[in-house]
Parts: sequence; structure tokens; C-alpha cells
Amino acid sequence: MKKVLMVDVEKCTGCRICELVCSLSHEGECNPLKSRIRVFKIEEEGIDMPCVCQHCEVPLCRDVCPVDAIVRDSDTGAIVIKEDLCVGCRACTLVCPYGAITMDTSRRVMLKCDLCGGDPKCVKFCLTKALIFERAEVIDTLRQSSAMQNFVKPLLKSREIAYQEKKEGK
Repeated sequence: MKKVLMVDVEKCTGCRICELVCSLSHEGECNPLKSRIRVFKIEEEGIDMPCVCQHCEVPLCRDVCPVDAIVRDSDTGAIVIKEDLCVGCRACTLVCPYGAITMDTSRRVMLKCDLCGGDPKCVKFCLTKALIFERAEVIDTLRQSSAMQNFVKPLLKSREIAYQEKKEGK
């Protein structure tokens, strides 16, 4: 069964531990610029949003790579970059719908999540459990449940307001 990485934005506190753990495990240094996961702060909304590769079923990044440096790992299903083949042309960044591919400017190669060989370190160290690595079917159910809750909350709130107004005779 294929596992996927999901971000629960409501649980992310913006601590950025995931970035440090990722760069440390892949590059041997705590450097967010060398992390395969990036946390973006959206000030207007007051939220922090981790951005990570979604390992698409039809990966556009792989399709545009002129040197075939982007492949699917047969064991994990992850879309990975073969750094020894990568020429750093950035074509993959232009087509990634998630903005999940960056460049290691010191080595001139592209970086993206490789799911740590099927055992993502960022998930293990996420204190709030905002990062979840689970079977695709489980993630789909979690996403559906979350979407329904977001749909129902405003309805319940408007019912509550209508009830209060009726109770108060308005």
C-alpha cells in the first residue's frame, strides 16, 4: 500500500523543527535552505503552512526533466531526484504545482522530498502531529472528514445565531 505525506495546517505551529530535522538528516547540517520541506508563514491568515512534495501520480517534474534525473522509487512510490544526474536547470520548479522543489545553490542540484526512504524524519519529530505519513486511503478519509467539518461549522454557527435570535424574539 502506498503511503503519502499529509499536512494538517491547523496543527502546525510554525516551529520549523521539520526543516531542521530534514536538512540535518540529508545534509548533515541544520540549514533550512537545504531542507526538502519548507514552512511558509501566511501573515494575513495567521497560519504556518509546511510545503512538501506530494509525489504526484503523474509527476510533471519528471516529465520535464531533460536528463531523466527524476524517477519514481519502486519501493516507496516517492518521486526522487538522482542528484548525480541533475544539472540544476530548474525546469522541474517551473511545473511543480506545489512549489516543493528548490535548489541547493552550493551543489547546484535540485532538492525535493524523498520520503526518507519510506520513513520520513519530519513526521517523527513533529511535536504537534501536523505531519502525517499514512496509507493513501486513510489520508483520503482524513481529508474528507476535515472538508466536511469545515463545511458544517458555518452551518451550525448560523443555526445557533438563528436560534438565539428566535429565542430573544428578534
